[in-house]
Amino acid sequence: MSVTGIQIEDLIPHRGRMKWVDDVLEINDALAKTSSLVTEQWPHDDMDTVDPIMLIELVAQTAGVWEGWKSKKKDGKAGVKGWLVGIKKADFFIDRIPLKMLLVATVRRLYSLESSLESYAVFAGEVESESRLLSRVELQVFRPGAEPEVEEDK
Repeated sequence: MSVTGIQIEDLIPHRGRMKWVDDVLEINDALAKTSSLVTEQWPHDDMDTVDPIMLIELVAQTAGVWEGWKSKKKDGKAGVKGWLVGIKKADFFIDRIPLKMLLVATVRRLYSLESSLESYAVFAGEVESESRLLSRVELQVFRPGAEPEVEEDK
């Protein structure tokens, strides 16, 4: 069951082949849960499987959905800017992901630091399929904020 009224494209900058989140299943102040079907659009090999490292991107996009939703809820505008993302930790419990597998990603923000010039946060995410845990990922994200105004000498 998906959450109605949410346009994913309004929340994240990903489009076309790079937009992997298909539906928002649950979203609230504590977490975001999304679903994604692994398709031929995802980077895959000749055996029609996907490397589990791609689950890092799925967790990052789910975190982006949550951040965009929070921003839209706060001021009516979704932030679709990109982030600089660092991988703090990633554990994979599957060797290859077959095409047509339905994935559910759940992400929670562990903590954040924000100022008018920048934003830093750490997210923990899990990806499952049919109640089987496929990966746990912890990401740190950085996004520069508005450019500071520079006063010109007159």
